[in-house]
Amino acid sequence: MNKKVLLIAITALVVLGISTIAMAGLLDWITGSKKSTKTNNDIKVSDITTGRLLSILGKNEVILVDIRDMNAYNGWRLKGEARGGHIAGAVDFPLSWLKLMERKDVLKTLKSKGVSQNKRVVVYGYNKENSIQMAKYLKRIGYKNVLAYKSGIMEWSDTNTLPMQRLENYKKLVHPAWVKELISSDNSKDFKIVEVNNHWTKEHEYNKEHIPGALLIGDKFLEDETTENFRSDDYLVKELLSRGITSDTMVVLYGDKRMATSRVALVLMYLGVKDVRLLNGGYQAWKTAEYKVEKEIPKVNSAKDFGVNYPVHPEYIMEKKEIKGLLADEDGVSVSVRSWPEYIGKTSGYSFIDEKGRIASSVWGHAGTDPYHMEHFKNVDLTMRNYHEIAEMWEKMGITPNKRVEFHCGTGWRASETWFAAYLMGWDKISMYDGGWFEWIKDDSAPIIRGFERH
Repeated sequence: MNKKVLLIAITALVVLGISTIAMAGLLDWITGSKKSTKTNNDIKVSDITTGRLLSILGKNEVILVDIRDMNAYNGWRLKGEARGGHIAGAVDFPLSWLKLMERKDVLKTLKSKGVSQNKRVVVYGYNKENSIQMAKYLKRIGYKNVLAYKSGIMEWSDTNTLPMQRLENYKKLVHPAWVKELISSDNSKDFKIVEVNNHWTKEHEYNKEHIPGALLIGDKFLEDETTENFRSDDYLVKELLSRGITSDTMVVLYGDKRMATSRVALVLMYLGVKDVRLLNGGYQAWKTAEYKVEKEIPKVNSAKDFGVNYPVHPEYIMEKKEIKGLLADEDGVSVSVRSWPEYIGKTSGYSFIDEKGRIASSVWGHAGTDPYHMEHFKNVDLTMRNYHEIAEMWEKMGITPNKRVEFHCGTGWRASETWFAAYLMGWDKISMYDGGWFEWIKDDSAPIIRGFERH
């Protein structure tokens, strides 16, 4: 090969290399990605001791992030910790969410929880490895001052004087492992696992697969087809007895929509079933845990006696005439659980409802994008949103546990979900107006309002 040919070859290789580098840089610029020169091993994370953490707890410039499962945050002792719940003041961001979210959504969610990059962030979980992993991730996405509490909840919960918090009625919001143990344990406890199907989840999906031993309850069991209100108490109890459910039966509900399972839970508790629980995260949580499913439809022995005079809790469901009295009560609040466009009267939200607006003097209790979604009350994995955040969201609208609180929506579904959330939080003066906007507008004397109004 002569020198001229060799020079041309070398020049071509150099140009190709530079072009490749330039193209890669251009691609990074277009996509907004930026490769870090550091690996996880290069990122150093400092530890914080229990004593030091206690000394800075509650300071505005410090925020704690609990990276465990939401059920552990709520109060379940999933790893045998001495006390259930979370360190007082901690926010939630389970490590598992990183697999479900893009970086921009992680940053947005952290920001919404007050985890800003100008604060000192303390991460903790069950073990130091997970805490370090999360701390390194935060550093990689721009957080500078991140510490790992490597001793974690196991050491903190061991000392009774160290402050912790938990969801008041967390045992009524169960986790998949608890349900699995209930099913597999050899006991004589009277319980029923019930899948709730609805307008969006058809019966054939239950027939394809379901949690072992689960019965099926559909919305036709609940509602009168004309009014979309609950059927008579006698009808509902008869249906429950046909499924072997009495007031003493523990009922564990699950499905794809928490508004549907909450609606069934409300009816059961209203009638007098003493122990009603929901699977947090619904059927998706069961599938994510990779637990067994089956197609077999279980045989059910009917029951003869419900066991109590029903309804045991008539106060859980409010009638229209009671709403009118509540609106005039300074210690009462009527909560509209509808999308913002529905609340201000831009849309009714339903194809079968023409009238737009809201019940006069009602306050907005948040919901979601439309009548069929409740994003404001859910996490990315469909578990219930942090109860502290729900309470804070409501408090800004004047919705507090010291008041008589009534929830309503269009036809009772979304309101049931918020009612159950308030019940889990320990609120004891709560009710749901089943008729909702659909019934309210049929009464010419019932006051309505449209547009935006400051509360």
